[in-house]
Amino acid sequence: MIRVLLADDQQLVRAGFRSLLDRTADIEVVAEAGDGLAAVDLARSVRPDLVLMDIRMPGIDGLDATRRILAAPGAERVRVIILTTFELDEYIFAALRAGASGFLAKTAPPADLRRAIRVAAAGEALLTPGVTKRVIAHFACPDGSAALDASALAVLTEREREVTAAVAAGLSNQEIAERLFMSPLTAKTHVSRIMTKLGLRDRAQIVVVAYETGLVRPGEG
Repeated sequence: MIRVLLADDQQLVRAGFRSLLDRTADIEVVAEAGDGLAAVDLARSVRPDLVLMDIRMPGIDGLDATRRILAAPGAERVRVIILTTFELDEYIFAALRAGASGFLAKTAPPADLRRAIRVAAAGEALLTPGVTKRVIAHFACPDGSAALDASALAVLTEREREVTAAVAAGLSNQEIAERLFMSPLTAKTHVSRIMTKLGLRDRAQIVVVAYETGLVRPGEG
């Protein structure tokens, strides 16, 4: 059972999500929060597997709440999906940097919501390659400069840099394997090592780092 915390300042939105998820056999809504501070407190007390987090809320916004939740001791396995009204929202990129596993439009079909929760709860990044690349390319380094020194990638081997660039291009492990002439298991191992070496939570953060160090630039991939 995937235990979910709903965080949205609109009660009707929370009720809609709860109604949908309560009819899903493997997903359980364990708590609701109407603002960011409540979301942080509830995440610490109920220990959900996943938080559906509205990006704009009173008190502290979803970005700050995400950062606090994921920084808390024992939160290594907690995943956050950002709920957004607009795909090109300036806060989404910051949320990905803060450790969110991805984002989902509030208007997404029920099947997409369920799939997103399952994918993120399983430890994978919720990345729609086209949308994610547009968001990151738009907000990471609009002038083409690098926000992080490229030396941040010095711990990676050349092969791991190639895999990093492939992840940033939105490729799955199978697609990385085909592009770089390796087995899917080897691709998965490289991705895991990259996350460990760079101290990242998931593939979403690999994408962010690839852009911020200039390894991949807007329009590439």
